[in-house]
Amino acid sequence: MKVKTILVSQPEPKMENSPYLRLIEKEKVKVDFRPFIHVEGVDAKSVRQQKIDLNDYTAIILTSRNSVDHFFRIAEEMRFKVPDTMKYFCQSEAVAYYLQKYVVYRKRKIYVGKRTFNELIPLIKKYKDEKFLLPSSDVLKTTIPNALDDLGINWTRGIFYKTVISDLSDLRNVYYDILVFFSPSGIESLLKNFPDFEQNNTRIAVFGNSTMKTATDAGLRIDIKAPTPETPSMTMALQKYITNVNKK
Repeated sequence: MKVKTILVSQPEPKMENSPYLRLIEKEKVKVDFRPFIHVEGVDAKSVRQQKIDLNDYTAIILTSRNSVDHFFRIAEEMRFKVPDTMKYFCQSEAVAYYLQKYVVYRKRKIYVGKRTFNELIPLIKKYKDEKFLLPSSDVLKTTIPNALDDLGINWTRGIFYKTVISDLSDLRNVYYDILVFFSPSGIESLLKNFPDFEQNNTRIAVFGNSTMKTATDAGLRIDIKAPTPETPSMTMALQKYITNVNKK
């Protein structure tokens, strides 16, 4: 069956040169964006209940833009003035660049990984005498705490925000040829919102092994997956699939 409509379970990209725009233009398909999950901050009281005092830490590990936003939100709620001496360990350049929203970049001690958390580990290892705080969601890959424990450093995880399933009830009678998922939480949201969901001719596209496992465990048929050596991005995987089925 040909593909005419796609629903991506994420917010619409703000980039002017989004690869989805090229997909729309080239394949003449309709692409909608809708977050299946969203983030909600916890309050300062909840952070205190985790026995976290921001005065105790000399370094912050930031894995995402959300962790940046919610660390500084909590600091403001707690009336904690973040000292200029604070060290920031950012998982990627995108996270480090986003940090400029809150601090004067050139005046701060900022250490940047390449992309993955494992690539940040050697930088953290160099400063193993610091007291590290990891502001995170309630959902966290086990590889992150395991890697920090293996370093033998003084670190604390703080749950500063939560991943919440979005209300999708308005989509009950709306059908798409392809549904695109990037996390296990997205699949969980689909099944929570629509417990009677029947896949039928709907194609499912997944990014990453954990998303694929959650989908297959739920009995869903995976039609498109990324990354692969041939299609390292989701848009490339979609492009290849759509080109193939729409030419028939």
